[in-house]
Amino acid sequence: MDFLTTLGLAGLALAAFIAATPLPMNSELVFIALQGAGHGPVALVLVASVANILGSCVTYWCGMNGERLRGSRWFPFTDQGLIRARAWFSRWGLWSLLFSWAPGGDLIVALAGLMRVNPLVFLVLVTIAKTARYTVLALVGAGVLQGFSAG
Repeated sequence: MDFLTTLGLAGLALAAFIAATPLPMNSELVFIALQGAGHGPVALVLVASVANILGSCVTYWCGMNGERLRGSRWFPFTDQGLIRARAWFSRWGLWSLLFSWAPGGDLIVALAGLMRVNPLVFLVLVTIAKTARYTVLALVGAGVLQGFSAG
């Protein structure tokens, strides 16, 4: 994490981008460290949100192209599992994109691609989710929501 924080906003962008893919990364720690070092919250929210949304777009694209792997050991679903995933996604999937910021959100994003969610709808919902997450993080970091984070 020290390496990423020494890069400043570029390090945050890298962490936020990777965090939106299936690769393990924690952008929140970099965000809070940079906020503590004096970076402005608006710049932090903007950089982190854009990078995280772009990372989600890559994950979405991977999901869209994932069916090409059907039948291979890299495809995560059996035929029955894919039927169940489609049924779950048709009921909850679209709105679950508002939780794309949460742990496991990358799976929701990849499923959105696999289920061929309209790219514009995907982008709107993911933008709302990711920007809201970093806005709340900035408010917590600034102490504005201190009472909520203490509990």
